[in-house]
Amino acid sequence: MDKRQAIGSWLSGPREAAEQAGVDFGYRGEQLGLPESGPGSIARPGRRFGALAVDWGLCMLIAYGLLTDGYGQSTGNWALLVFFVLNVVTVGTVGFTPGRRLFGLRVIAEDGGYARPLRGLVRSALLCLAVPALVWDRDGRGLHDRLARTIQVRI
Repeated sequence: MDKRQAIGSWLSGPREAAEQAGVDFGYRGEQLGLPESGPGSIARPGRRFGALAVDWGLCMLIAYGLLTDGYGQSTGNWALLVFFVLNVVTVGTVGFTPGRRLFGLRVIAEDGGYARPLRGLVRSALLCLAVPALVWDRDGRGLHDRLARTIQVRI
């Protein structure tokens, strides 16, 4: 390996360097027994962020219109509470929020069944903390999904 390859591997990241060295990571969700693409595959980050933006916007509208007298500092706090309740109720029962449904996503348990209310509660509490949702594993699952033993898949 010459100096250009060493610098290039540093710029592209450790995964790229390992793949060039012959390590096979497989595709996202392979370890979980999920298909590579199509329905049932791991949800991509773009869809996840889009669904999150729709859900957050909906919660802000609810907080702005129903809970506070206009936009103030407390509106964001109320929106976070509405977001938490929305996620606990919808993910724990039907497996998706309005934003996830719009983007064709569903939260399921690792064993393939529905995410039960307790898993929805754990996942939602960690999602509201934000930091666990920003730490991902090689399958693209956030720490909140790993701890709640859930997977976000395409419908």
